[in-house]
Amino acid sequence: MRSMTGFGKAYAANAELGIAFSVEISSVNRKQLEIRANLPHEISAFELLLQQIIKQKISRGTVMARVSMNLDDREKLKSFRINRALLEKLADECREQQTRMNDRASWSVSELMNIPGVLENVPPDMEKNEIKVLFAETVEAAAEKLVAMRETEGRQLCDDLKERCGELTSLIDALVPLAADVPEQLRRKLLERLKNENLPVDANDERMLKELIFYVDRSDVSEELTRLRSHFAQFEQFLESDGEAVGRGMDFLLQEMFREITTLGNKASGSEVTPIIVKFKTELEKIREQVQNIE
Repeated sequence: MRSMTGFGKAYAANAELGIAFSVEISSVNRKQLEIRANLPHEISAFELLLQQIIKQKISRGTVMARVSMNLDDREKLKSFRINRALLEKLADECREQQTRMNDRASWSVSELMNIPGVLENVPPDMEKNEIKVLFAETVEAAAEKLVAMRETEGRQLCDDLKERCGELTSLIDALVPLAADVPEQLRRKLLERLKNENLPVDANDERMLKELIFYVDRSDVSEELTRLRSHFAQFEQFLESDGEAVGRGMDFLLQEMFREITTLGNKASGSEVTPIIVKFKTELEKIREQVQNIE
């Protein structure tokens, strides 16, 4: 089991190539997988590769990836190039103006070099396979650290959920004997109410007795309790599962549990079951909050 919250960072350098990458990847909970990447424009073509690596390791969550690239001094010097055609054209224009002004104007090459476009920044060849491999290895290392943190937090979430599930199991055990008596309690209350309204039930009135039995049977909650136990058994299987992505399944089971316990509470309204139902829903909501962060 994994949490959807985590962070991973990796750094790798190649002295021969004179290049280094630093990658930071973080994630937060989200129903689907969303990857947001921030890369230097020189390696923007690597974004697809970054997404492919992350998708192989993560299935849910909002993932933010930030990549930095550093060049050593040798590579930085290589990245600068003089636009000789532009420089020569500017020099010819300066000489022509100087002649027109009878040598009253002065200029220097260093001044021309400061004109935008004369000194060009040419990035290194990112098509080299060695650079691509270095980038992929750095991203993968950061992603693995992110996954390791998600797994660590996932184990903590699992332990907490097991403890809370134990509490809910105890509440279900307490519900069983009380719920079994609900139909009889309802029957007695109904008969007493009819008596107080001067509407006694005739033992020979078959139609009235059938309506009474039908009404009382509707308060039987044995089916809801059976389904609750079944949902809990499946939920515990998820907790013991080695599968990576169980969050969606757990969230679905919790929705079903809410539905069953709400129906049970409606049927047993006004009985001794009600306080336990309230406590059950409170604990179930706490579990649901935790499950929202499980991959």
